[in-house]
Amino acid sequence: MKKDSTINLTDNFIMHTYKRIPVVITRGKGIYLWDSNGKKYMDFLGARGAANIGYSNPDVIKAITEQAKKLILVTNDFYTAPQAGLAQLITKNSFADQVFFCNSGAEANEGALKLSRLYSYKKYGQGRYVIVSAINSFHGRTYGTLSATGQKKYQIGFEPMLPGFRQVRFNDIEDMHAALGDDVCAVILEPVQGEGGIYPATKEYIDFVRDQTQKKDILLIMDEVQVGLGRTGTLFAYEHYGIKPDMVTIAKSIAGGVPMGALLATKAVSAFFDYGTHGTTFGGSPLAAAAGIASINYIIKHRLPGNAKKLGAVASKQLLEMKKKYPDKIKDIRGMGLAIGIELYDASLAARVFDECLKSGLIVNVTNGNIIRFLPPLIITAQELKKGIALFEKAVLAGLK
Repeated sequence: MKKDSTINLTDNFIMHTYKRIPVVITRGKGIYLWDSNGKKYMDFLGARGAANIGYSNPDVIKAITEQAKKLILVTNDFYTAPQAGLAQLITKNSFADQVFFCNSGAEANEGALKLSRLYSYKKYGQGRYVIVSAINSFHGRTYGTLSATGQKKYQIGFEPMLPGFRQVRFNDIEDMHAALGDDVCAVILEPVQGEGGIYPATKEYIDFVRDQTQKKDILLIMDEVQVGLGRTGTLFAYEHYGIKPDMVTIAKSIAGGVPMGALLATKAVSAFFDYGTHGTTFGGSPLAAAAGIASINYIIKHRLPGNAKKLGAVASKQLLEMKKKYPDKIKDIRGMGLAIGIELYDASLAARVFDECLKSGLIVNVTNGNIIRFLPPLIITAQELKKGIALFEKAVLAGLK
């Protein structure tokens, strides 16, 4: 199928919910993608954090192939070995005692919101249902997760949002303290705000939130959909803060590219989900679970969190040096591990830099108008990282002209 034909068919028959780049991607391997013209791209977006182990990972391909020959899907009325094995693998390597499997990050967060309200309702009755989230956050596009999301631009046209959500300023202890009234059942936070522009939470802030939520029996949900599973330099981002949350949500990279999400919880919380209170048809399918086992085992075996920590520090150092060269263009460099945000002063410059990167074969992303986001696969090498940053600097220089 020719490039123009693919684009025309897509524009004609698929709803226009994405501002698509006029490039037809045909294959991927490692950290690279190829288009229909044979052009090779280095992917520093990593499928928005879903490609932690890169593209066409051989372990995942093998797991999918072998599982597809046996059983792709069966209703969750039955037990399956891949689902049980993946749940054991996740709990063994996290704070959690139990897991609920679903199909996406939004569904994982939706499950966490429902479980929070059910927990509070069964323990305290009605009136304790408010969920606190942060301004500039992003938790998904279902009505529940959209109501929790602290960015109005995603909510325009879909109002009214669901009641019972309260937004506070991120990393603002006083604002959080004022919001934790007797009507609150849960707090949901991203350890690193991803769509908001790569803003890490401070340890002081998370320590305060964990302390207050424990004292008031308010559940703490850490949304690690974008930054979990090695991206920040530890397997789970909450580990940086030395705390134990009540719930963590993951998705994106959990199954090596197969759609999947998971809600992780302590047994003291998960016990409030009993028969019939929540469910999903496809969540935790044998195919997705087999892919998940292969993906997480690969992350652990190949020590990808350590690679993210080491190369994240290298990237930050190089980008800070670049900031010194262009102090009137680059406002800030921030991040954690291989989740990096480069904030420019000028949104139009960010758009030009994006275009120049694409021309040179480097895929990046612009979020919040003026922030270039790096989320490369965690399998990236030091040499590849150096090359990508050099291409980025050339794009900045070209964008200044």
